[in-house]
Amino acid sequence: MSTLLVASSTATVLGRLTEGTTEGGKKTFESPTKNDFDFPGLFSHDGWFTKPILIVILMTTLVAVFYVLASRNAKVVPSKLQFAGESVYGYIRNDVALDAIGHEGLRFAPYLATLFSFIAVNNIAGIIPILQIPSTSHIAFPLVLAILSWVIFLAIGIKKNGVFKYFKDMMFPPGIPIPVYLLLAPIEFFSTVIVRPLTLMLRLTFNMFAGHLVLLLFVSGGEYLLLHYSNHVVGIPVGILSFFMSLVLSLFEGGIQLLQAYVFTLLTALYIGGALADEH
Repeated sequence: MSTLLVASSTATVLGRLTEGTTEGGKKTFESPTKNDFDFPGLFSHDGWFTKPILIVILMTTLVAVFYVLASRNAKVVPSKLQFAGESVYGYIRNDVALDAIGHEGLRFAPYLATLFSFIAVNNIAGIIPILQIPSTSHIAFPLVLAILSWVIFLAIGIKKNGVFKYFKDMMFPPGIPIPVYLLLAPIEFFSTVIVRPLTLMLRLTFNMFAGHLVLLLFVSGGEYLLLHYSNHVVGIPVGILSFFMSLVLSLFEGGIQLLQAYVFTLLTALYIGGALADEH
């Protein structure tokens, strides 16, 4: 898989490298930029149906089919697919929902398991040959997920306590001198209502964007050295090393992609747990 990843990545950047300006008879190296995350429409150049949207559709279908097949004809002695589905769901239910929320976390476990699975497969798409782009590196997708989690934890807190009491307990915790509220109240409101969804969105987007950019840099740099500095004493060895590092980083990036799916899910659970806490 990693070999195919390098070959496919090389093909995607080949056009950019060969179109660079010349310098001493050699093509100049053009490092990857944010433009490498922009894709034309699949059916028309300016169309809305781009590769990241296709990946989201494919991965959404994959998650749905996976859980349907895993839960169909469930047996006491599970099949491999049932065992895989139960393992993912059981981990999120026990180690995320119940730990972060408490006994009420059981009713949020399906949402949290779906959220984790959706983010994980869309992140992993960044190291799958042909797909080769994490759709979550485009800010629109993490934004929608962050808004969804934001609506859920605010709605839960308001439903439990009412609008006035929820925001009152959030902004004016008891036992604090009244003058301090002038500073504390807006900070609490801003951090809970504005900062939380922003941090959810930006953490996921920037991690996926930066990781994919680094992979592109190693692949395109190795290609450039092998194509244009093959006669140089360090051209071939450093080019090969760059490709090797792209393989290592692909494995490392896979771990980061799963970790970011877990972090997003855990923070969502913590925010829900905070909305359900007695002080709220």
